[in-house]
Amino acid sequence: MEEINYESLQELPKVAQALIDICKDDLIWVFKGDMGAGKTTLIKELARQYGVVDNVSSPTFSIVNEYQNERGALFYHFDFYRLEDADEALEIGIDDYFYSGNPCWIEWGEKIAEYIPEDFVLISISMDPSGKRNLKIKTVRDGS
Repeated sequence: MEEINYESLQELPKVAQALIDICKDDLIWVFKGDMGAGKTTLIKELARQYGVVDNVSSPTFSIVNEYQNERGALFYHFDFYRLEDADEALEIGIDDYFYSGNPCWIEWGEKIAEYIPEDFVLISISMDPSGKRNLKIKTVRDGS
């Protein structure tokens, strides 16, 4: 397990680059953290570093946003916070996204845990009262 700590948003470009370096061989990135921990903010910076030209925002109501970078590569950003039932994710065709060969960034993945592919990276974000954030990065293979 890898760890990254940071105290301010000014450090976010460096944090995102470190995360890219650690997770570059994985397509499924699951972001776990409390509301307001900085999941979407971190994903916005990751998208910027990957050269995404689209406006990056939380897909809370649409469940999935599709972004494209200047080279035409696709990135999928999911937010399952408002999902009432995990089976609803099947209705939007998550398997097609997850097994597309394109990067998938998933917020609130615990709501659809049974549908997350067996190989993924879990990025847990916690924040202490002073605002300092801690990222724990764990690579999961074969679901364990």
